[in-house]
Amino acid sequence: MAGAPLRSGFRLAKQMDSGTYNRQPEAIAGGLPAAERSHVRVIEALAAPSPRAFSGPTIARLEGRHRGLGGNTLRSAVLGANDGLCSNLSLVMGVAGADLAPHGILVTGLAGLLAGACSMALGEWLSISTTRESYQRQIKTEADELEQVPKEEQEELALIYQAKGLPEDQAKLLAERLISNKEAALDTLVREELGIDPEELGGSAWAAAGTSFLLFAIGAVFPVAPYFVLADLPAVIASLAASGIALFLIGAGTTLFTGLGIWFSGLRQLLIGFAAAGVTFGIGKLIGIAVMG
Repeated sequence: MAGAPLRSGFRLAKQMDSGTYNRQPEAIAGGLPAAERSHVRVIEALAAPSPRAFSGPTIARLEGRHRGLGGNTLRSAVLGANDGLCSNLSLVMGVAGADLAPHGILVTGLAGLLAGACSMALGEWLSISTTRESYQRQIKTEADELEQVPKEEQEELALIYQAKGLPEDQAKLLAERLISNKEAALDTLVREELGIDPEELGGSAWAAAGTSFLLFAIGAVFPVAPYFVLADLPAVIASLAASGIALFLIGAGTTLFTGLGIWFSGLRQLLIGFAAAGVTFGIGKLIGIAVMG
């Protein structure tokens, strides 16, 4: 209990210091108030009465300056929307180039939407499920080794901390303390030796699959939607316009976690999508000429 007043005083001092930048124009321009508030959140968490170990991602979330969703979910969302839009735009433009009837283009686009969304979802589910199973097997192997040969695992922990820069005697002392708590030792070995976060295990396979299906379908609907009400050249123009807007918005949306400029990211996405559509339209035109004469 003796450390409680010290922790309380430290937090109070840090909170008071964090407010000193709020009225300084130079500090505000440099983003110091926000940085100091993030430091307070981290210190309060670490100075809690029962502090727990914090991983890098946890501290990043506490700071509040590192934005983003879960790794696999975010990757699946971006890839799903982008793949759905680009692949179905290319497919629709390809069959439009081949002078397929409007009804045929609509059916082809809808088939591409469903097939692509199912394929993406299944692929993500299998990929992440396999990754999780592999991680779980590695963790079990590490747990067995910790149970059967704790001395060797203690030596591994000491070597890990020496590699991180701790002196040999301190590394061995830390390893000895950790090995006395099997749960903490396993958690540390899994993170440090295997590079696995036991709380995440690659993320949720169902979340990634569901996100992939939904985002692919949403992206894929833009190129095909105009064909419900239009035909021929007006439908092609409307499909390109709707897809172009969606491509730009997807590119602009990635700036939320990349930090790049909205115009740069949006236009880059737009050019890539239209380039792919142009290639497939040209190929479809050639195929249409070769088949129909």
